[in-house]
Amino acid sequence: MHSPHDSYVRVRGAQEHNLRGIDVDIPRDALVVFTGVSGSGKSSLAFGTIYAEAQRRYFESVAPYARRLIHQVGAPKVGEITGLPPAVSLEQRRSSPTSRSSVGTVTTLSNSLRMLFSRAGEYPDGAERLDSDAFSSNTAAGACPECHGLGRVHRTSEELLVPGPSLSIREGAIAAWPGAWQGKNLRDVLDALGYDVDLPWRELEQEDRDWILFTDEQPVVTVHPVREAGRIQRPYQGTYMSARRYVLHTFADSKSQTLRTKAERFLTSEPCPSCGGSRLRPEALAVTFEGRTIAELAALALTALAEVLESGANGSETARVLSADLLARIGTVTELGLGYLSLDRTAPTLSSGELQRLRLATQLRSGLFGVVYVLDEPSAGLHPADTEALLVVLERLKAAGNSVFVGEHHLDVVRSADWLVDVGPHAGEHGGLVLHSGPVAQLAAVEESATRRFLFERLPVAHRTVREPSEWLRIGPVTRHNLRGLEVRLPLGVLTAVTGVSGSGKSTLVGEITPELPGVTRLVTVDQKPIGRTPRSNLATYTGLFDVVRKLFTATEEARARGYKAGRFSFNVAGGRCETCQGEGFVSVELLFLPSTYAPCPDCHGARYNPETLGVRYLGLSIAEVLDLTVEAAADFFDGVPAAVRSLRALLDVGLGYLRLGQPATELSGGEAQRIKLASELQRLRRDHTLYVLDEPTTGLHPADVEVLMRQLNGLVDAGHSVVLVEHDMDVVAGADWVVDLGPGGGDEGGRIVAAGTPPDVASAAGSRTAPYLARSLGL
Repeated sequence: MHSPHDSYVRVRGAQEHNLRGIDVDIPRDALVVFTGVSGSGKSSLAFGTIYAEAQRRYFESVAPYARRLIHQVGAPKVGEITGLPPAVSLEQRRSSPTSRSSVGTVTTLSNSLRMLFSRAGEYPDGAERLDSDAFSSNTAAGACPECHGLGRVHRTSEELLVPGPSLSIREGAIAAWPGAWQGKNLRDVLDALGYDVDLPWRELEQEDRDWILFTDEQPVVTVHPVREAGRIQRPYQGTYMSARRYVLHTFADSKSQTLRTKAERFLTSEPCPSCGGSRLRPEALAVTFEGRTIAELAALALTALAEVLESGANGSETARVLSADLLARIGTVTELGLGYLSLDRTAPTLSSGELQRLRLATQLRSGLFGVVYVLDEPSAGLHPADTEALLVVLERLKAAGNSVFVGEHHLDVVRSADWLVDVGPHAGEHGGLVLHSGPVAQLAAVEESATRRFLFERLPVAHRTVREPSEWLRIGPVTRHNLRGLEVRLPLGVLTAVTGVSGSGKSTLVGEITPELPGVTRLVTVDQKPIGRTPRSNLATYTGLFDVVRKLFTATEEARARGYKAGRFSFNVAGGRCETCQGEGFVSVELLFLPSTYAPCPDCHGARYNPETLGVRYLGLSIAEVLDLTVEAAADFFDGVPAAVRSLRALLDVGLGYLRLGQPATELSGGEAQRIKLASELQRLRRDHTLYVLDEPTTGLHPADVEVLMRQLNGLVDAGHSVVLVEHDMDVVAGADWVVDLGPGGGDEGGRIVAAGTPPDVASAAGSRTAPYLARSLGL
């Protein structure tokens, strides 16, 4: 029995995911780093076991009714955990925030600024005081009535809606209208209303053209369809909808991304004429603080906003108190290197690293103590200079009396830990063991650790010949975000790294590389967006491997005898799937006064298919058992099938051998999603020159996995292609042929080229914040 004052979190018999019944003791009130190759089980231990159990215990103490309102994770597979305090998790979110979410809403700084305007703003004479809600574009009280608080309005024109005026309406002049029956119906309704649908569009009266395209009327008329041979078509009541109304309605309300994208082609987006893009009502914009509106202050970089607040703190006592609170909150954000952001910067434009640091800043202000903070790669997307600021913040969390548990690959963060838990030795079923739990220095004696070599063996930098460019790609002048008329030349036929501190403009710059640029024959952009948003999308479906597998099953004697086609082996369509769970593999169980929970389907037990489909076997395995294979095991299983081997070999080459073929897209990290996309490209074997653009491809990768990835990227360049990557890993940058360093700072202090040249050239550049770290990696 451990004493209640035990200073360790003791985990016994953890079996979550690939953990093999492990026991481990982890000290509290310390900075503890969990390391291991991707897929080794470190997240299963830190998040899937320790955090999940802390959250489960907390919810046990919450009233059953309240528990229904909170998203809960299930109970982890673990024998017991003792000495576990309450936990706060800061994961790399994979979901996309909405455009109404901003830096201000994520940090809650907007709430404080609205309160300042409500209580201490300068109002026009005779104007009554407004509630803080009236300064929010997300409330009915504050949102501009014309654009509904979005700041932009969508308009259309005759030129957009009718690109071919020589066509008649029957020939499809109104390109914005839907196809198939719905489009025919609108034409028939117009015909019934007395308009000539066979006259070329340009010959119609302007008054008629305007009504057809822009009217808000929706007349109902009896339509007598033209009789077609063999079909009896009865008259019906048809309702007319103008082209503008249809396009705006589809763009605003359609659940189909394809339809919304089509509708967007017929619209222009411009700042709202009523609020000028500020999103707010005129009453709110009439209130100022230090001579500026709330929209003007929200558009300032946080560092500039702090200066305004400091000068305004000499006013009333209310202004002084509210400004002091805001300044303290802004201070924690700028301390994390995010002073270049403005409050109105929308969340979708932020990197996952920026979002996580904003949430970290909010936690710093909360003043909690005695808590376990579980962080998922807080250094992701951070320049080495920003990582130093992050370490200071983690130390402050610890000094405030908290335990900080971090899953991390960045070696500087690993070296600064008080305690190291190394999981491995390899990924998937070859991992799941704790190789070391103790002080960092003691890992040096653990031979089987993949982390040891990178932490303690400083290998001499291998001398290599820098590849010569085949030609140069000219970009710019670019004026976007913080880039002001920037022009840059990027070499083709080599590996180029784009570096710079967070917010210096790297992603904005590479985003300007388009297929239209002279010199780009084929462009492949590999980002970290999810490969699918539902569990129905998985590794096999995304790479096309599932099509190959289904054909193999369809060709078996058993399937041919039963007359099964390829669709029978898909869990997305009726026929072969289990209808109880509709191919999901699990069902939602509604519990009174408890949140609904997911349980394996009672009929298929998670297999997703009905018994008849599972009865068909290929080389002894059912389709469900094949989807449960890891990539590594599947490569052996499908050894004699070239089409399958090509996909699997590409996945193995980017270090994803530990993933299961049927692993849902929702369980994959951003780094894994990016490598799956890269593998999909690698299996296509292109011979014509291709330019690959990757945004931080090493995010979430252990240094051992980075080596595997870089072998692939260098292989692409050696095969005659070009690779451009945005990167913070200095060992990767040191291995590039050409480096473009942006900066010198973030936001308004960035957006310029500080240095460009070979890695040694940039490592010696004056004024570059990258230079000292790159020099260290090069051994200079």
